[in-house]
Amino acid sequence: MADVKPVLIAGAGIASLLLAQSLRRSNIPFKIFERDASFVFRAQGYRLRLSSEGLDAIQAVLDDETWQRFWDACGKTGGLGFASFNAVTGERTEHHLLPPALVSRQGEGKTIGISRGDMRRIFAQGCEDNIEWAKQVTGYELTADGVRAIFADGTRSIEGSLLVGGEGIYSKVAKQLSGGKLKVYDTGARGIHGQAPSTAFKGLGEGVFRLRDDTRPDGAVFIITNVRPGEMDDPNVSFGWTMGGHPGVIRAPNDDYTIVGKTAADMAKSLTQNWHPRFRPLFDDMNESEAAFWKITCSTPSGVPEWPNEPRVTVIGDAVHSMTPAGGIGANTAVRDSALLGRLLREAGGCSPGVTAIYEKEMRVYASEAVRESYSIAVKQFGVSIDEETSLAV
Repeated sequence: MADVKPVLIAGAGIASLLLAQSLRRSNIPFKIFERDASFVFRAQGYRLRLSSEGLDAIQAVLDDETWQRFWDACGKTGGLGFASFNAVTGERTEHHLLPPALVSRQGEGKTIGISRGDMRRIFAQGCEDNIEWAKQVTGYELTADGVRAIFADGTRSIEGSLLVGGEGIYSKVAKQLSGGKLKVYDTGARGIHGQAPSTAFKGLGEGVFRLRDDTRPDGAVFIITNVRPGEMDDPNVSFGWTMGGHPGVIRAPNDDYTIVGKTAADMAKSLTQNWHPRFRPLFDDMNESEAAFWKITCSTPSGVPEWPNEPRVTVIGDAVHSMTPAGGIGANTAVRDSALLGRLLREAGGCSPGVTAIYEKEMRVYASEAVRESYSIAVKQFGVSIDEETSLAV
């Protein structure tokens, strides 16, 4: 198939890499263009929780050996819910069942999670030679019977049969394709990711936990973390936590969310200085170099908009349906995109008329539902509010 035009993929996130695995198994040529210089160029973000639908989508794409490697890398935490605590008093406030979308499959009674970095590395295996690093896609141009990606330095890619925009919330492909209809809004809420040795979590025990501080006059602060069994006594193992705050509570210096390290760590420690001693080790013992700020964004809460279909260009993952972390739905929706588009391309023997239209029609249904659910939870958790007419788009 050397003379067949490849599928061009912008971005090397989890959705793009899983799509690449599907194309590899279908013997459809592809090229991935990633703006970063490597997988470790910047912080990889928080741990992802995987639903039955997300796991099913991933398993449908991967070969048996890669799936087993992925499954073995996942953490399996007991319980189908999470316990909430008053972060200041240390008192347990309530126990919540996980949203139905995050209940583990096959009655395993476990919450399944994996770090974004591990997920990317496993999905990339076997696809490494098809990734071109330090290639930021800023747009595209259609040719007589194909498409080329345009890079930040003004150069063009080889001609492809299809371009898939999977480069996240700042996707230029999504903006061009939709004529600006695809928007990502800044909710105003912010957060910090952190890590600490697993021994710092012994005061919590096994499970998924939310610690919330409602004593601040400027708004609530909370963290979510999960403690996996069998590793709490090993100081060489690190667990992560994700901190969130109402709009205005957490803000990176100069609103710069590329900052990683001590500045973010110091802010996390300051925000939690009055928390109960049971929780203090998560911050006192944290790995300061791994701390990172993050901005909480959301696509159009009313759902994925429609745009005139272009048979040779489409979008997946956060590029088309960015979500807040509330509900843990975003990654699961992104891998569904990869499985769906990959299956359609396999059945068509590559890019054929109608493939992107069918994909977008099906994707809009489940993705719109997911965005609305995530946003409704975020309104309660983060105190955010988006007005699609007046709110700031990123």
